[in-house]
Amino acid sequence: MTNSPVTLITGGSSGIGAASARRLLDQGHRVAVTGRDRARLRRFAESLAEPAGLLTLPGDAADYAAVESAVESTVKEFGRLDNVVANAGFATRDDLATGDPAQWREMVLTNVLGPALLIRAALPALKETRGRIILVGSVAGFISSPGNVYGATKWAVTGLAENTRRMVTGDGVGVTLIAPGRVETPFWDDLGGLPDCQLLTADHLADSITWAINQPSGVDVNTVIVRPIGQQT
Repeated sequence: MTNSPVTLITGGSSGIGAASARRLLDQGHRVAVTGRDRARLRRFAESLAEPAGLLTLPGDAADYAAVESAVESTVKEFGRLDNVVANAGFATRDDLATGDPAQWREMVLTNVLGPALLIRAALPALKETRGRIILVGSVAGFISSPGNVYGATKWAVTGLAENTRRMVTGDGVGVTLIAPGRVETPFWDDLGGLPDCQLLTADHLADSITWAINQPSGVDVNTVIVRPIGQQT
């Protein structure tokens, strides 16, 4: 256990992040998860019977001090850091013509600044292990829709992934963008409920994330777009 891989996941107490944490723990990894809701983090740990290989770290993914502290706590607890998953994010139910700019600010900070902060804080440790960076983007980061501010944040994540890859590949660090289509997760809670169509599950995306993490040394899978059957855009 002391030599098993270590992964830090932001927004890891529910949805895709929680499913990925469970899958990695089942594979023998040690996992740290962050989240702003302490009670939700506690419930997640309790649901797994609080395994020794799980570390829960309350904090805001868009606050550099909190992100840096999460990285430091993970390395201190487990002795290394092999992978980070920038999963924290959310969407507002509006557009450029009708939206609330105050909500846009929080969304941009979480969806765009958050992954950048995680990369900044984790890179020294990842260089030591020749680890991997996983960024959770979206199909919305490849296909534009009218007035979609959320989509613009995910276009930024798409660019961040390639910019990061070019910066770190010489250091032996891999970068993978996982871009899902519609997924059945708590992401939809603030958007009026689940859409009436076929959806991916959080476990489907956890499969993609863990597959990327478990690639052989020297293999760098850069972009994985995952849609449910039936989604045309």
